Amino acid sequence: MTVHVRFETPEDIAEKIYEMIQSNTNGRIKKGSNEVTKAAERGTAQFIILAEDVNPPELLAHIPLICEEKGIPYGYVPSQEFLAKEAGLTTGIKAASIAVMEITKGAQEKFNEVVEEINKLKA
Repeated sequence: MTVHVRFETPEDIAEKIYEMIQSNTNGRIKKGSNEVTKAAERGTAQFIILAEDVNPPELLAHIPLICEEKGIPYGYVPSQEFLAKEAGLTTGIKAASIAVMEITKGAQEKFNEVVEEINKLKA
């Protein structure tokens, strides 16, 4: 595990995170470590997703700490490129992190499921 990864995320939970992003159509997101950091510090993010394959990993090391301080749920996915793709970004773009600013009705059930699974991992 790298410096920014605080807990091991099984593949099935990472898949659920991807599904949540896909089902959260029309939900606002912020991308990039600066925007995600601001959303976390302000406490306005509903959920934060971090890619495990970030280089250098120190780029995201502060975000889980802020999330825990502000009570914002967060999770990890294996790939920056796949995260960007699932979030609807242009092909070839990478996303080290994404802040989901609102959870739409269509994604609420997936969101609740993901948060519950992640809380079990952190316990």
